[in-house]
Amino acid sequence: MKIRELAQHWEENAKGRLTQTGYTIHLDVEAAARLAAICDMYPKRQPEELLGELFGAALEELEASFPYIKGSQVVATDEEGDP
Repeated sequence: MKIRELAQHWEENAKGRLTQTGYTIHLDVEAAARLAAICDMYPKRQPEELLGELFGAALEELEASFPYIKGSQVVATDEEGDP
C-alpha cells in the first residue's frame, strides 16, 4: 500500500490486524506532534495501528526504490518460465 493510499484506507477501515510482537520507538518532537495530529484526524484508529501502517507503507516504498541486481541463483520464475 502506498503512503498516499493510507488516508483513504483509514477512512474506510476502522480496524487493522496487529501482531503480538511489540516494538518500542522514540519519536522526535516533530514526529510525535505529527502522529498526534493524525490520531486526532482518525480517532477510530489506535496510534499503534497508524504507526504500523505508516511503517509498512514506508518499507514497501523503500523496497520498490532498490535497484534490481541480478544474482547467481534463480529463486522464482514467472508464468512464462522467466526468472
